[in-house]
Amino acid sequence: GDNKWTMTMMARDADTGNLRWGYQKTPHDEWDFAGVNVMMLSEQKDKAGKLRKLVTHPDRNGIIYTLNRVNGDLVRADFLDDTVNVWTHVDMKTGIPVRNPEYGTRMDHKGKDICPSAMGYHDQAHDSYDPDRGLF
Repeated sequence: GDNKWTMTMMARDADTGNLRWGYQKTPHDEWDFAGVNVMMLSEQKDKAGKLRKLVTHPDRNGIIYTLNRVNGDLVRADFLDDTVNVWTHVDMKTGIPVRNPEYGTRMDHKGKDICPSAMGYHDQAHDSYDPDRGLF
């Protein structure tokens, strides 16, 4: 199955400790990406000009996730660059990255030129955010 609480970003209520939301980045993580990278907080305007509280996470699975940090809704999911090929895209309704079968792991298939590799794409190095320019 999905192994629901692996590769998952979670938010807890700081006062009660209760879970507010959870978002699984790589269901059934067959690569063991772990997804322990930095999570950056920002406040950015949406297309309507409304300020939103966001959390952005560049993941070892090759995808940069941006979520509404209040409710956990997925706002954006972009490949780190065009070499990422284990996914075809991220389904924005379900939030699930869609696997590319040509680059998947299975016993009857010899995958070649897989990106990201088993080591992952974005490792534990920290990123930075410039609030004046709205750029990471």
